[in-house]
Amino acid sequence: MSALRTIVGSISMVVVLAVGYGTWSIISPEEERRKQLLKNLPESNPVRMEETRKRNALVMQALKEAAETSDNIARDIGGSGR
Repeated sequence: MSALRTIVGSISMVVVLAVGYGTWSIISPEEERRKQLLKNLPESNPVRMEETRKRNALVMQALKEAAETSDNIARDIGGSGR
């Protein structure tokens, strides 16, 4: 009985994996669609990429300034004023 349970469990695992792989292969985009998606990503546009770099630099600068000060700036912005 234990051997039968092991065999049935193993077969069911293989079936579940096969169904998962089949679903993945149906859902995943084709090669042409994948290339088109990669071409339309914002990172592929040099102007957009430069804007992102500038924005990231400003955010990092703000974080650095906030880390260097001992003031709690979150309390100053829209606090209840107790």
